[in-house]
Formats: sequence, C-alpha cells, structure tokens
Amino acid sequence: MGIRVFSFFLAVFLLAAPILQVTRCQAVSAEEVAEVEGGELGIVGDDAQDLTDGSLSSAPGVDTVYVFPKNPARLITAGEEAELLVGMHNEGESTLNVIAIRATLHLPFDHRMLVQNLTVQEFYNASVPLSTQATFPYIFAVSKYLQPGSFDLVGTVVYEIDQHLYQNVFYNGTIEVIEASGFLTIESVFLVTLGVALVGLLGLWAYGWIQQLSKKTKRAPKVEVGTTATKEDMNEWLQVCIS
Repeated sequence: MGIRVFSFFLAVFLLAAPILQVTRCQAVSAEEVAEVEGGELGIVGDDAQDLTDGSLSSAPGVDTVYVFPKNPARLITAGEEAELLVGMHNEGESTLNVIAIRATLHLPFDHRMLVQNLTVQEFYNASVPLSTQATFPYIFAVSKYLQPGSFDLVGTVVYEIDQHLYQNVFYNGTIEVIEASGFLTIESVFLVTLGVALVGLLGLWAYGWIQQLSKKTKRAPKVEVGTTATKEDMNEWLQVCIS
C-alpha cells in the first residue's frame, strides 16, 4: 500500500511540479528571503557549517522526490545558478520541520573523491504537516573553473521531527557540467593554436622540400646528345669511301 501511495505521489509531483505553489519560492541572493509554509528561506555560502555528520537516517513515512525544472537532460553550466525542486511527502506520525538542503559533487567512479561542497540552503519554520506534500527549491552553482564532464551529485534534505534530526537523500545521480558559452573558450583557443602550429609545420616542411629539389636540379650534369661534324671530316670520309 505504501509503494502505491508513493508511486501516485511521484506521478502527481512530476506532472504538477511547474505549478506547485505550496512552498515554492525563488531565492536570488543571501539578502533576499521568501515565505515558505509560514517561514523564511535563506541561503548561505559554501563555507556554511555542516549540519550533519553523515550518520543521520531517514524517518519512517517520509518520502522525497526531485525534478530538474525545464532541464530534463541535467545539464549544469559551470559558474551559473541551477535549480532543483525537492518534493516531500509526510506520511509519518508528526509534523516535520525542514532544516536545510545541501549537496556535494563527486567523481562518478569514486564517491570518496569529493569535487565540491555545494551551497547549503537553510529553511526557517518550514513545516510539512501530516498527509501533506510540499515542494522546496534548491539553488546551487558548480565552480566556473570546473572542467566540463560528468559528475555525481548527491543531494540531501535535513529535517526535524519531535526534536530529532533526520535526513533523506533525494538525489544521487549523474549530472553533466558544461562550459559557459562565449566567444572564446579553452577548447576553442587550444584548437586554434593547434591548427596554427600544424599549418606552420606544414609550411616549413614544404619550404624545405622545395629547397632540396632546387639544389638537386642545379647539381644535375649536362648530357650531350651528339657532336657536329665539320666539312673537312666529311670530305675525308667521302674520299676514303670513293677509293
């Protein structure tokens, strides 16, 4: 029965994510806040205090889902803000209070290799009552110096029930980091430089080959095809033949 309820919740959330306004808000900077279920949403930087030691477990009856709005391919531009919606469904025994959402970036082949600690987004008085679904936004940005490629994103939501902390991993999967578009990129500069170097080497090789061919032509000996007979030689030959 629980699986069916969660499946139904997941389907409804995916279909209605763009219009869910229960706890939907937009956060732009650390100074701006917005109302979230009677509370406030704040954003702190990457150097914020870690809220968990990784030992917290999830609470019974609390399920989470995620949606990358307008970004099903999960393409994250380096240095630019990206948005992730986290849906929570509370079918536990008490009202839960959302404390924060955080995420980390890892190498896909080894999660022990931490690439970046992403923004910790704290919530104040953001509650999800029993039998209620709520949506929370998570705004993050990967480093603009990060090399484009595939990375694993691990996102967790930390919440409190009856003064006990819990956490749910709402996303543990791959994202594709791409480079910000611009007139010049690292790859384009490298390709242009490589092309110029190859053209220069080809020109030097062609010049050297032409020089060697020219020297061989100058050194070639002259070949005489034949000699010109004088009139005296012809006369002597004719006299011998007549006699």
